[in-house]
This record gives sequence, C-alpha cells and structure tokens, in this order.
Amino acid sequence: MSEVPLQPSEKLPTRRSADPTYYETPLLNEPVWEWAIPAYYYIGGLTGASLALGAAAQLAHSRKLEPLIDRCHWIGLLGTGASSALLVYDLGRPERFLNMLRVFRPTSPMNMGAWILSGAGGASFGAVLFRGRRGLPGAIGRACGYAAGVFGAGLATYTGVLVANSAIPLWQEARRVLPVLFGSSAMGSVGCIFGMLAESTENRRITRAFGAIGQMAELAAGIVMEKQVSVVPRVGLPLKRGWSGVAWKTSAALTAASVVLGMLPNRSKKRRIAAGLLGTLGSLLLRFTVQHAGVVSARDARASFHQQRAGRAI
Repeated sequence: MSEVPLQPSEKLPTRRSADPTYYETPLLNEPVWEWAIPAYYYIGGLTGASLALGAAAQLAHSRKLEPLIDRCHWIGLLGTGASSALLVYDLGRPERFLNMLRVFRPTSPMNMGAWILSGAGGASFGAVLFRGRRGLPGAIGRACGYAAGVFGAGLATYTGVLVANSAIPLWQEARRVLPVLFGSSAMGSVGCIFGMLAESTENRRITRAFGAIGQMAELAAGIVMEKQVSVVPRVGLPLKRGWSGVAWKTSAALTAASVVLGMLPNRSKKRRIAAGLLGTLGSLLLRFTVQHAGVVSARDARASFHQQRAGRAI
C-alpha cells in the first residue's frame, strides 16, 4: 500500500506581524449579564438619587416640601425592592444575594453594592414608617431619612465603580468617569420622572433644577468618557461604530432634547411629559449602551493588546 503524502493544512491560524493577537482569539470572556443588570443600573440609580434628594429636602425643614420628601422615600422603598428582585433574577437564586451579606469587604464593589442596597432599603422603610410622627418615632424616621440619603448617593454611583472594576478595556479606560456618568444620569432620571407628575410650584422648581443639573453633567461626562476611552483608538471603537455607537449618540441626543425642552419658557403639561419621556429613554438607553459596548470591547481580539502596548492596562 502506497503512502499518501501529507499536505500542509491551509486552515492553520495566522497572525498579522504588524498587529499580532493570539490567533484572532479574544483575550477576555465577555460579560454574561443579561437585560436585568442594565435595568438595575437605571432603577437603582433612580432610587438612590431620589433618596439623596429627599435627604437634602429634609434639611430645609419646610412643610411645603413634605409631599416631595414622602414621594422620594416611597420611590426609595419600591425601588430598592425592584432592584433586589432584578439582582436575584440575574443571580438565579435568592440565597446567592444573601450570601454576599455574610462578609463585609470594602475592596469588593459587588459586596459593597449588596450592603448599600440593603442599607438603602432598610433606611427608606424606616423613613416611610416613622417619619412625620411625634416624639421618638419621628426622630427615628428623620434619622432614617438622612441615612437613606447617604446610602442613596452610594446606590446611584457604585454601579459605575462596579463596571469599571474589570479587565474589559472600554470600561477600564473609563473607570474615572463612569461613576460620575451613572450618578449624574440618575439625577436626570429623577428630574424626568418627577417632572411628569403633578407637583406644587415649589417642588417642581426643585426637581427641575435637580434634574437639569444631572442631565447637563451627564452630557459632559459622556463627552469626557468618549475622549478618555479614545486615547487608545481601538478601545474607543464601540462608542463610534456599530449598534453601540449609534445607541451612544442616540442616548446623548435624547438627553440633550430633554434639556432643551425643559429650558423653554411657558412649559405646558404636554411639554413637561415630552421632556420627561425623552430624558427617561435617554437614561435607559445609556445604561444598556454601556453594557453592550463592554461586550463588544471584550469580543475585540485587539483591544486588550492595544491597551497593554500603550501601557494603560492595570
């Protein structure tokens, strides 16, 4: 029997000498988080910013602000419940969330997030239950309101720290601005939601200013983030190309349109609702875009290598 000569395979992986990777294979695994996590970013941010606003309103000691404070605390109570449900859904089993509370680890953003969410929920429950009563119960309620504001500020921003605390190039490059982006977007979300509700003139003035500051800070943080991640051009591509690039620009356009509508004089109810809906959509889309852009960045076989060769990986 004659031997068949071996032929060299034409399917062996090759690499570009000018821009090598590990045979075009992504260096990182992409995030496995589903829709529940970016939804949690939005609801948790809205909840946290509401509690922070309620605590700030308490400092004024004005009876005119009581409806606003009560609404902030109710949003905090319902929002922490919804946020917990989303986390449990993503984790798969409730005990996995409870297991995170078995330790206290300040170096872990995920562990701190579980404690912040639990603290915000407990404090908002105490504020709803006791605030406004006389004597000791009332004092406990006021203290819970202030504590809820502290936990709320953490809840509105810690998700940005959590996302940035990863090896994914896009998120890692944006680590300094992501908490600011998420926190300011949370403020804008509160202004949009409250702007669509019936409020007194004084309360509307406060929530409109709170939301406008947040939205303008969100737009500024978005510009800064795009510049930071583009220091290494390959890392910044997900915010400029593909679905994530379109969604990134669309979210900024929706937020900018909401700001413009909110600043026009003689705001009618329809205009307030339109501004609120545009801002809400922009804030939601921002969270899903950051999530999807991270997935795209992890799939890019060259992004991590370019980042490391530029000496920017940590």
